[in-house]
Amino acid sequence: MEILIALLIGVLFSVATYLLLTKSLLRIVLGTVLLSHGAHLLILTMGGLGQGAAPLLGQEAGSYTDPLPQALILTAIVISFGMTALLLVLTYRTYKAHQTDDLDQLRGRLDE
Repeated sequence: MEILIALLIGVLFSVATYLLLTKSLLRIVLGTVLLSHGAHLLILTMGGLGQGAAPLLGQEAGSYTDPLPQALILTAIVISFGMTALLLVLTYRTYKAHQTDDLDQLRGRLDE
């Protein structure tokens, strides 16, 4: 199972890197979304994908699942949602102001 998740993380990081290197602002935003999802899966995989008992049982529990990676991922999801909302608003405002989302055209307009 961990091999499959590791391959999925690699694919997400590869596609995110490709989208981040394009010239369209919307593709850059989608690249950051995919990059954050890849980071979430990476944190979860590093925490271990073992199938154990519930995270909180009691002090006499023989086996349990570590709740820390899940708490970190939950926090990261909230932060990435806010970041995505901010980036979408900035992209929309840039498109409304300059009527393009191409970075080369935006750079040319800012140089003038």
